[in-house]
Formats: sequence, structure tokens, C-alpha cells
Amino acid sequence: MTHVFLVDNGSLRPGATLNLRRVASALGDHTGMAVEARSLLHSNKVPAEQLDGVPASTLGPASAWRAEEGVTDMVILPFFFGPSRALNGYLPERLGEMQAENPQVRVRIASPLVDLQAPTDLRLARLLRDGVEEQLQQLPAGTKPTVILADHGSPIPDVTAVRNALAGQMAALLEDRVRSVTPASMERREGDEYRFNEPLLENLLDEPGFNQGPVIVSMLFLSPGKHAGEGGDVVTICQDAEARNPGLATHITRLAGEHDGVLEILSDRLDQAIDGERFLLDLPAQGND
Repeated sequence: MTHVFLVDNGSLRPGATLNLRRVASALGDHTGMAVEARSLLHSNKVPAEQLDGVPASTLGPASAWRAEEGVTDMVILPFFFGPSRALNGYLPERLGEMQAENPQVRVRIASPLVDLQAPTDLRLARLLRDGVEEQLQQLPAGTKPTVILADHGSPIPDVTAVRNALAGQMAALLEDRVRSVTPASMERREGDEYRFNEPLLENLLDEPGFNQGPVIVSMLFLSPGKHAGEGGDVVTICQDAEARNPGLATHITRLAGEHDGVLEILSDRLDQAIDGERFLLDLPAQGND
């Protein structure tokens, strides 16, 4: 029997863990399989009383517990947009430690939500488009706002390439209902080697064409936390930009991970991993003892 973990990076904010659990439960209902929500980091530090009384633990200990219970086949389903360093580095290291103590366990890491090596899949771009259209309905008829697709920013070019590809897909889907769709990062690391994250959201909102009139900020984030959601960094960046630019009015979409359509994508990634059709990594069992 395959044991499925839905895994995110983790946050010290309870909203991220609660959303991960919500998605895992909904995915279980959608697929008919039990799906366990676990983070790579941080969530175990959130007080249980902020998590409906249910303490969180990270994937490393949880995978070891399941192995001790007799699970020998695990699928890790990433709640990630692209192939981040956490998936290609940190995650295999932690699972390797578990397998060292439990060599009978096989682990397959499924593909993230966006797989640029696979045939074109517009489903996530459609979810983002839906969020923009929800904001368009709040504007006067005939208004054509500028759209910014904002993500956190990544030290990995392949992750930023996912954001840029989604921006292009959104532009095609929205057609002439908006003036333009531009990708931007909330933050970036210092150094020219990380310039691929540019432009930064806070700088873009001061540029001509973005600092006046309605601007819809499309949130390429999966769960609320320090950066996204009510009181998050993106909200603060937009409020500060409006204070600097009196003619600017920002409109922030709901998070991509809060859209029910993400379940269909996750379900397909799970099926692909179980069937061996497509996956990110395969960590085979090393023995039967």
C-alpha cells in the first residue's frame, strides 16, 4: 500500500500548516487515498493550540514513524510550483537518512505543480487567470488594469522560469482584458548572479505604467504566511507603494493554493508518480531487512 505525503517547505505561521492540511484532506477525498500533510521545516515549532490542538511534525520524523509501522512504499507529493532546491537537495537528504535506518522503504518524489519538461499544461495559469478575473469584476466595466504575477523569488533559475512561463500563459488567456502581464519577485538575494529574479515588486510599482491606476497583483503563492495573505509582506509592499504613488490602486488576488482546481493537478502528479510515468526522483529500497 502506497503512503502519500503532501509536503510544503513549512512556515512558522499557523495558516500555512492549516492550509496544507486542508488541501491534503480535500485531495484524499478527491483520490480516495489517505494523504498526510507534512512540512520540510518550521511547522513543528508552531504551538499546537494555533493548529486546532493538533501538533505538527516535519517530514523527516513522520516518514520514519511510518516506516516503523511497516510502510515500505512512499510517495512524496510536492506542494511546490517548481523544482526548488528543497526538492532536489534537502528532501532527498532527509529521506536518505530515513532509508539508512529503513532500507526496505522505497520513496518516489512526484513532480511539482509545474513541469516545464512535460507537455504544456495550462491548468495552473487558468487558476491564476480566475483570480485576476475575480478582481476585474470589482472594477468599473471597461477598465483594463495592469497585472503583475508576483512570487517569492528564488535562488534557482528553473523556479523563476516557471513563474515567467506562467506569466506568458496568463497573458494569452486574459487577451485584451488587461493591458499587460508582468512577472516580478517579492525579494531576491544580493549579487548579480540572482538578477534573474528582477524586477522586484516594490520597484516595479514605482515604474511608469505600474504606478498609476488599477494594478492587479496575482499571487503565485500556495499558502498564507509571513509573505502572503492578510498582513503579509506583499500586502505591505503594495500599501507602501500606494503611499508613494497617490494615483496607484493595487488589487491582490487570492492565493493560487487556495483555488480548488489545484486538486486536479496534484491528483495527476500523484498518479504519474505511482504509475512511474513522470516523477522528480526515485529512491529505491536497498533491502528487505
